[in-house]
Amino acid sequence: MATINSSIILISLPAIFRGIGINPLSPGNVGYLLWLLQGYMLVTAVLVISLGRIGDIFGRVRIYNLGFLVFSVASIILALDPYQGGKGALWLVIFRLVQGVGGAMLFANSSAIIADAFPVAQRGLAIGINQVAAIGGSFIGLIAGGLLSIGDWRLVFWVSVPFGFFGTVWGYISLKDNGKRAHATIDWWGNLTFAIGLTALLIGMVFGIQPYGTSSMGWMAPKVLFSFALAIIFLALFFYIELHTQHPMFNLHLFKIRAFAMGSYAGFLAATARGGLQFMLIIWLQGIWLPIHGYAYTSTPLWAGIYLLPLTVGFLVAGPISGWISDKHGARLLSTSGLLIFGGSFIGLLIVPTNFHYLWFAILVLLNGIGGGMFSAPNATAVMNSVPAENRGAAAGIQSAFMNSGMVLSIGLFFSLMIIGLSNSLPTSLFNGLTANGVSAAQAHGIANLPVVGSLFASFLGYNPLQSLLGSQSAAHVSDSQWRTLTGKHFFPNLISQPFHHGLVIVFSMALVMALVGAVFSALRGERYLHDLHAK
Repeated sequence: MATINSSIILISLPAIFRGIGINPLSPGNVGYLLWLLQGYMLVTAVLVISLGRIGDIFGRVRIYNLGFLVFSVASIILALDPYQGGKGALWLVIFRLVQGVGGAMLFANSSAIIADAFPVAQRGLAIGINQVAAIGGSFIGLIAGGLLSIGDWRLVFWVSVPFGFFGTVWGYISLKDNGKRAHATIDWWGNLTFAIGLTALLIGMVFGIQPYGTSSMGWMAPKVLFSFALAIIFLALFFYIELHTQHPMFNLHLFKIRAFAMGSYAGFLAATARGGLQFMLIIWLQGIWLPIHGYAYTSTPLWAGIYLLPLTVGFLVAGPISGWISDKHGARLLSTSGLLIFGGSFIGLLIVPTNFHYLWFAILVLLNGIGGGMFSAPNATAVMNSVPAENRGAAAGIQSAFMNSGMVLSIGLFFSLMIIGLSNSLPTSLFNGLTANGVSAAQAHGIANLPVVGSLFASFLGYNPLQSLLGSQSAAHVSDSQWRTLTGKHFFPNLISQPFHHGLVIVFSMALVMALVGAVFSALRGERYLHDLHAK
């Protein structure tokens, strides 16, 4: 449920913005779009380590069950948004942040509760199923968002409510806390400096991908530079505090365990590459491939989710099987092979044309899902098996922080790389396409030189921005047939397809490098390491 909500927004944003009556491409509204995308993951990334450590001290089940309740109440408030326009968007942003607090409570403790409940011989399968529920949820959210947004955008939030309240009641009745408690005090200074530092870092990344002045991106804007400077100062303070306090929230000594450290680094790189993949595939399908093939913009969210089903199926099948095998043979071979398959799928996606034959696309995303499942479940099991029982909550929090930070980082990193790729070729394509269809050179030049982030977000939302950019047929001084061409389903997707592919080469090449480096970390984890047995 928690991870479905990290991706369900991705694909249902067009319906949400239509529902609250806001143009997401207006300069003042881009921030709403970015914070709806990233706010939830930012809060979970900031809080999961603290909440994992608090679970070690006060009880993991207690924090986990409270997370269900917070998440469910926030979902109701989101669905009952009473406002339109900017106020409606701000309401959604604020309570997505609250929802993220509940999600962080769930993320931080679920793996630790399962590790407490299962013996070593069964832990791989159990954590594998949990990993499928977690990461698989982010894929399922794409389908759920497409289906629900057809009916009513509020269903995107209502869908979590019955599961949330059922989970709350069921958890309080059936879950027993049988884990070891850590006898420690809360590391208040560590929590504070970590929260400020990571929040500043992620906020800087959000503003960095927005236009600033005449630049397509705002990486040199004063508020971005200030955010990064603040992040460096507070994160440096955080690491100093953690090395000198008696009961740290972020136990850096865990990284002395090679299986824990290498698995964590590999997991972070895989999460970042996976986050970038999701965004790029949605843009590719909603903004280009589906409109070219005749799908109406209003139906592209649903069909994008359907066409990504092989990705979900591959992950859901490979995850539990790999977890079960890792119980007997360890994680190194499975996880490393999984990341190599995961990376190999990016090579295939680089080769297929923008207007691809679906069979080849389906095979490649299926392989991507299989590779991700082969890596994620054994890797998570190996990481949790490597730490002392009393540190499992903190370890689970660190893994969740890495995963959610990777997802947030992927937006800033991959959107920036895509914007760099588009900036080299999109203005020329846009100018030539507009003038070829009757738009004056002066007006075409003005539109072509607008920040390309607008065109990128238009594609992400499955939206043709030319009608709003041109104003009206009379303002554009074009004929009826030219106006129908310019504002139809095919013109803008065909126009952006080649520049998009240029950017896609840059993005997927970076994702490939991340997968390969992650595979190296995975291979360096060493032989199978079980702390429970090692300690004896």
